[in-house]
Amino acid sequence: MNRFILSLAFLLFCGTLSAQIIVGAEQTDKYLPKLESKRVAVLANHTAMAGDRHLVDLLVDSGVNLVGIVSPEHGFRGTADAGEKVSSSVDSRTGVPIWSLYSSQGRRLSDAQMSAFDIMVVDMQDVGLRFYTYYITMLDVINRCADFNRSVIILDRPNPNGMYVDGPILDMRYKSGVGALPIPIVHGLTMGEIAVMAIGEGWAKKCDVEVVKCENYTHQSRYILPIAPSPNLKTQHAIYLYPSTCLFEGTVCSLGRGTDSPFEMYGHPQMTGCNYSFTPRSMAGAKNPPLKDTICYGVDLRGVADEVIIENGFNLEYIIDAYNRTNLGEKFFTPFFEKLVGVGYIRTMIIAGKSAQEIRDCWQADVEQFKLLRQQYLLYK
Repeated sequence: MNRFILSLAFLLFCGTLSAQIIVGAEQTDKYLPKLESKRVAVLANHTAMAGDRHLVDLLVDSGVNLVGIVSPEHGFRGTADAGEKVSSSVDSRTGVPIWSLYSSQGRRLSDAQMSAFDIMVVDMQDVGLRFYTYYITMLDVINRCADFNRSVIILDRPNPNGMYVDGPILDMRYKSGVGALPIPIVHGLTMGEIAVMAIGEGWAKKCDVEVVKCENYTHQSRYILPIAPSPNLKTQHAIYLYPSTCLFEGTVCSLGRGTDSPFEMYGHPQMTGCNYSFTPRSMAGAKNPPLKDTICYGVDLRGVADEVIIENGFNLEYIIDAYNRTNLGEKFFTPFFEKLVGVGYIRTMIIAGKSAQEIRDCWQADVEQFKLLRQQYLLYK
């Protein structure tokens, strides 16, 4: 059985607040009236569910004049590989055009597409990390809406990593498609909050943005995602590990893409002192994973308790462990590492033999300052 479903069932059995949270898309009385007599586009993917109905189906069945579906990384159906090009197409059920922002035409809505609608509705499940691309896509769309004087309604969803803030602030010299704002790796904001903050701080253009807030949610709520947000975040456990294990994308190691448990392990053919091994294979969502068909020796993190992961926060111990065990020196890292981690000093300090705590001390003051700034924009106190 799908491990997301098992996690959800367990929490429901325990009577947690997760079952009581009402996401923005479910509160139709707060946004459907504003869409009447308007041409509407949606920025959404497979996670845009309102109960058992997809937002696109809900809008069309409610008589909304839906003229376009804007799809982010992984496509409207959420099945494409990371960064894979996805052609624009047509939704088979509704006949609404799908405008892919990850096609060969570039990641920008055309002037013709912008002129086709009056209101943009945004609904995507984010995981609260600076290098997760959904918020970047949202901000790009907001900037285009600002240029064309279009309004935006964000149907908010909880942040599954929203219970803490951690990691270095992005040095904007490393700004990229996996890091757009001067925020920590784990920023502790929902999509609605990050949009409000970006506009408020001048990181995005001034735009008419309204957020339909979640009900019964605080940042300490443990929200278990009912749907995997992208092909390689298959479990809630992987989502908790993701802030730390994603850094392996900037190294020569595998983090388990091409296995049943990506982001829940790490390894390399030259890692020593390991009693665990795995072999990445081509599969849906990971057609050509790093170190494909090569046996990797490493560490299985599936047994680490969720509470331990959350308590440790953004944790460099895994990267340091792999660096030491592979004995590759500078060749352990790729140029992508700085884009993910967002600063230049972490690679240098790891090579110099510094501990995870010594490196953590370098960003702590910046994180505290960010927390103070963040307070101004929190929609969920």
